[in-house]
Amino acid sequence: MTAVAAYDPLATAGAWRRSRAKIGVYVVLGIFAAWYLLPLFVVILNSFRDLPEIAENGLIALPRSFSFSAWGEAWSSFCVGGTCEGMQRNFYNSLMMTIPATIISTAFGAVNGYILSKWRFRGSEWLFGAMTLGVFMPGQIALMPWAFILGNLGLTNTISGLVLIHVVQGISFTTLFCRNYYLSIPDDLIKAARIDGAGFWRIFRRIILPLSPPILIVTVIWQFTGIWNEFLYAVVFSSGRGQPITAALIALSTNGTNVRTYDVMSAAVLIGALPPLLIYFFGGRYFIRGLTQGAIK
Repeated sequence: MTAVAAYDPLATAGAWRRSRAKIGVYVVLGIFAAWYLLPLFVVILNSFRDLPEIAENGLIALPRSFSFSAWGEAWSSFCVGGTCEGMQRNFYNSLMMTIPATIISTAFGAVNGYILSKWRFRGSEWLFGAMTLGVFMPGQIALMPWAFILGNLGLTNTISGLVLIHVVQGISFTTLFCRNYYLSIPDDLIKAARIDGAGFWRIFRRIILPLSPPILIVTVIWQFTGIWNEFLYAVVFSSGRGQPITAALIALSTNGTNVRTYDVMSAAVLIGALPPLLIYFFGGRYFIRGLTQGAIK
């Protein structure tokens, strides 16, 4: 004989209420996600629409035909800042600025976090507090000091000057991330390595770095996207052909002409946004995983 489960109306009603609540949560989240992604969706569609079609049907409309001409013009021939070379030079400027600044600031942050967490000294907590002030300091406060420093170093309107700015500005973030993560590494592990004769750099190479990929991924993603998307220093300390892509996009939107080439402008915006989008698309799960591991440890 097979046992027949008794019907429980209370359990059924409770399960139905939980299902309705879950459906309601998903509906609300879906509405917010659609509202948040709508501008991106509009920009993507307009980058494949011809300008006469945009003028006829408005900015928010489905394309009647797809065209890649706006992408080619935005990349190689559109006039920005007095030159008609498109966004390619500014794109490469951003790469030459972002990649070294990200690597150097992350390296400094890892070493600083290692020192401040495992090689503490008198006043180390005060030093850490002073360094993390940069996390909360508005960028506008540093404009005049940076103008003085870059002028004296001869780095005004250069990619190297922007790299220096972003390395120094980013050390506070990378130090904060790495120091808090390295606190989770047992001190006994470091003491055992010291007893075995390992020195400062050997412990860093053999113990700290092999345990660091989660937080290093977090800092690289954070620094890359922050430096790439930054425009205040890019606008103030660069001009013309030496500008990163964010400054070029501002010049594109304020070119002073009466004709708005929304198709080319949309393609240029997507070209500028593509690297951070790819970083988050392929590395977003590692970013969350690194933050979570640091929080749990």
